Amino acid sequence: MIDLVLESHRKNLGGFEVGRVLPAAPRRMVGPFVFFDHMGPADFPAGIPKSVDVRPHPHIGLATVTYLFEGEIMHRDSLGTVQAIRAGEVNWMTAGRGITHSERFERARLQGDRLHGIQSWVALPEGEEETAPDFSHHAMEDLPEIEGPGVVARLVAGSAFGMTAPARVFSPMVYIHWALRAGARAEVPTGHAERAAYVASGEIEAEHRTFGSGTMLVFAPGSAPVLRALQDSAVMVLGGEKLGPRYVEWNFVSSSRERIAQARADWRAGRMRLPQADDQEFIPLPE
Repeated sequence: MIDLVLESHRKNLGGFEVGRVLPAAPRRMVGPFVFFDHMGPADFPAGIPKSVDVRPHPHIGLATVTYLFEGEIMHRDSLGTVQAIRAGEVNWMTAGRGITHSERFERARLQGDRLHGIQSWVALPEGEEETAPDFSHHAMEDLPEIEGPGVVARLVAGSAFGMTAPARVFSPMVYIHWALRAGARAEVPTGHAERAAYVASGEIEAEHRTFGSGTMLVFAPGSAPVLRALQDSAVMVLGGEKLGPRYVEWNFVSSSRERIAQARADWRAGRMRLPQADDQEFIPLPE
């Protein structure tokens, strides 16, 4: 059963469009997912300016998950990580008590590229919000997959179908990329308190209703919804156990307003280390 339908709100970031789905006024979170952005699709010509890049910025209290359908993004962080992420791979960055990172379109700048993907934030449980920052990268061939007629389900993070993805998670969750051929059917897995499906491309049918790209369906607990692809489609399934309310301010997520105030003060005062290979610029704290 569909409880709620959320539409993404598109915004131009100065070189490409991003569709914000979570947080939304009717629904702030789905399981631990507190932030869900749909990047592109966008065609970058060679020689794009550096102003398109996301300069170094901070996070606390969350993990960022980057998953691409097309393109490449270069990640650098204050742990010393330098890692390109490409289609079908997973970058899982645990911010914990604090990390900074940048995201740059270096391949696009050199030769042109097409960018299309999802960036999400996963809130950490209260007992793990101040955990040590960490970063892990997982190649596409390391992600569990299950196939059916016209369906490939790739487990990006968490657990489903009796399988567990390699990224270390901090609370029960599920995150799946479904590649559906036209006419294929797929059942949303049960076993998680909160679940949703986001149509990243194509068109699907659920409960005799049609949904296109940019739409998130939030399902009732305990239901077993079946989606049917009306055309070739990419769908992300997400959810998990409910963590309780979180405050979200700029790039900071926390169960405590005071902790966010401290993070703002630390960034303003320059107390958060920048990526070593990328420390000549940063995004100032918005006032």
